[in-house]
Amino acid sequence: MSESSDFLESGLSERAQCLLKSLVERYIADGQPVGSRMLAEDSGIKLSSATVRNVMSDLEELGLITSPHTSAGRIPTVQGYRLFIDNLLTVKPIEDEQVDQFRSQLEQQAHNSSSHGQNSSDFLIENASSMLSAVTKMAGVVMLPKHEKVILKHIEFLILSTKSVLVIIVLNNDEVINKVIHTKREYSSIELQQTANFLNQEYAGHELSSIRGSLYKGMQDVREDMHRMMQAAVEMADQVIDKNKDSDFILAGETNLMNYNEMGDVDMLRKLFEAFNTKQDMLHLLDNSIHADGMQIFIGEESGYSAFGECSVVTSPYKVDDQIVGVLGVIGPTRMAYDRVIPIVDVTAKLLGSVLTSE
Repeated sequence: MSESSDFLESGLSERAQCLLKSLVERYIADGQPVGSRMLAEDSGIKLSSATVRNVMSDLEELGLITSPHTSAGRIPTVQGYRLFIDNLLTVKPIEDEQVDQFRSQLEQQAHNSSSHGQNSSDFLIENASSMLSAVTKMAGVVMLPKHEKVILKHIEFLILSTKSVLVIIVLNNDEVINKVIHTKREYSSIELQQTANFLNQEYAGHELSSIRGSLYKGMQDVREDMHRMMQAAVEMADQVIDKNKDSDFILAGETNLMNYNEMGDVDMLRKLFEAFNTKQDMLHLLDNSIHADGMQIFIGEESGYSAFGECSVVTSPYKVDDQIVGVLGVIGPTRMAYDRVIPIVDVTAKLLGSVLTSE
């Protein structure tokens, strides 16, 4: 529990809570530092401006609000937002009409993709990401489903033409995958058989995603007469085990973030967009969310990544057949309408899971 929550339980007055709530809500709505006079009007409490200023001074000493250098008004800090979200936020439920609209949009996307013989889950997830972005006017992100560990049972290679090879892979659930790959050079039947024997002997029973990295590491200390075969195995793995695919998550509407004044710093935006492109920080954040309990809200520095220092990330896991397989969420400025964004993310996660399960 945060320090601000401890203090709330141990004696932050009802008046201070009310003023903090009013200040955060006003700043979220206007994006301008809040002065004592406006705060007195918004709170609905009959207090003099001097009394309001005293309470604001106390809140500032607690690190819940701060005063920008260019203004006499106050804005919330990360700690202030955290206390507000954990203790003072009133979430607005989504109207049934909008929920039905979300559901209809996802179901229609699933129907359209399946009728064209396409992978409906990929299109559903892309649509969910775009939908989150469009509704919130921020960036929407959806992690592609993580299924159970995929274990290699057996692999075979068959020559189709000069530089084309048919790869037959048998996985842990006896699923058989056939994939045609195009090689950099021509391989003989003997070379392919040796490569298959090597992979089956060394890696049968291993998780598919770990094999490619192990092969690269193994190439550094193999015998000279095996080096050529290892190169063949690596080339096959590069194409068959597509570890660096662009389908870890789907991001939509990131340019929406440029419309918020508090995110207008060019260097900050560059770092943020680099994080989106390199994916590593974003994936770690999503992985943290998928292993956490329920919805997660990372405010600014809470994410642990400097690129998201001026952002809030609201995530919720989604389930297929009652198993959590991924998370989705919204990325926006810390000054986001949490009362509206939180239920949108929650409902979208439930709807996506429901439609994916039915698919």
